[in-house]
Amino acid sequence: MLDEALLDSPEGLAEADQRGLLRGAAEAGARVRTAARHCAEAGINGLKPDGRPRAVLIAGPGAAATHTADLLGTLAGPGSPVTRLAPTGVAPAAGALRWELPGWAGSVDLLLIATPDGTEPGLSLLAEQAYRRGCTVVAVAPAGSPLAEAVHGSHGLFVPMATAPYEQDEPLAASAPGVLWALLTPFLALLDRTGVLSAPPDALEKVADRLDHIAERCGPAIATYSNPAKTLAAELADTLPIVWTEGTSAGPAGRRFAAALAELSGSPAVVAELPEALAAHSALLAGPLAAGADPDDFFRDRVEEPPALHARVVLLRDRPIGNLTAAPAARDLALSHDTPISELEPEAGDELETLAELIAVTDFAAVYLALASRA
Repeated sequence: MLDEALLDSPEGLAEADQRGLLRGAAEAGARVRTAARHCAEAGINGLKPDGRPRAVLIAGPGAAATHTADLLGTLAGPGSPVTRLAPTGVAPAAGALRWELPGWAGSVDLLLIATPDGTEPGLSLLAEQAYRRGCTVVAVAPAGSPLAEAVHGSHGLFVPMATAPYEQDEPLAASAPGVLWALLTPFLALLDRTGVLSAPPDALEKVADRLDHIAERCGPAIATYSNPAKTLAAELADTLPIVWTEGTSAGPAGRRFAAALAELSGSPAVVAELPEALAAHSALLAGPLAAGADPDDFFRDRVEEPPALHARVVLLRDRPIGNLTAAPAARDLALSHDTPISELEPEAGDELETLAELIAVTDFAAVYLALASRA
């Protein structure tokens, strides 16, 4: 059950936030600026590459690398050379994971390593393997980690991860808001220099400004009725979120939101892109999860018996491809099955800005849901 009173108690939220998740969300803009400064100090802004890499391979543990690869591949556009290297191993622990380069990887390819930990032996071995193959290696990880030493030993480029002092006390959640921007920003700057995507320094500054703006709108001191993230968290309490996305940028934002809900709050969610989502989820909405399928029992004990789980559609929209929108059909399908719908649409801006806004609002919502559900 969600403690809605806690949502409007900044002091209560701060006390419940043992992992610094709200601070990470609020400091996302500052994290982008710090990461951009680390890029400049590492020499990324002055790079003069010989040309665009044939392939951009991304390796790292869990959601941190998955989201980074997803976002970079989306921003690179059609024909993206970005590929995530999935790990193998007997357990998700850092010491058990291993990564392997494809057999074709060589001197015209770029290996990116993203990790909020940096102690994974498998990533250090991967950096050495890439060096033997002639691949260029660039890594973002905490300064002073074993991976930093391995990358320097492999003549690669290491960029210290933009971290905060309070993050040293607890293991970082892979879906934590601060982690994403600390890992993503250096790679945006690097791939801009190599011509894979467009993310010049002024665009990164606009992203930081947009993240600051969202932090002002969605911060813990802002009441639920005027706070889009708190409102969304309250709407999703005791529901199965069905996340539908429309527009190229909204896709990775929706997938990240579903992953953050699962990792931070333990809430399952399903996600799909419009218009295919209408066919993929029509049977789901027509089944027992629809609000009209199982009306609330008047005689149910409100204290001892939890309410039945029902679906709620979350529609994340950005610029629809070809100016064709399936949003009206999505609303009609949801409402025809008595399924409520929440909608988020970013303010105008370039692709990086609107993507940052969708991620920031949903990050705040996932954190609020996690904190208020555990009270």
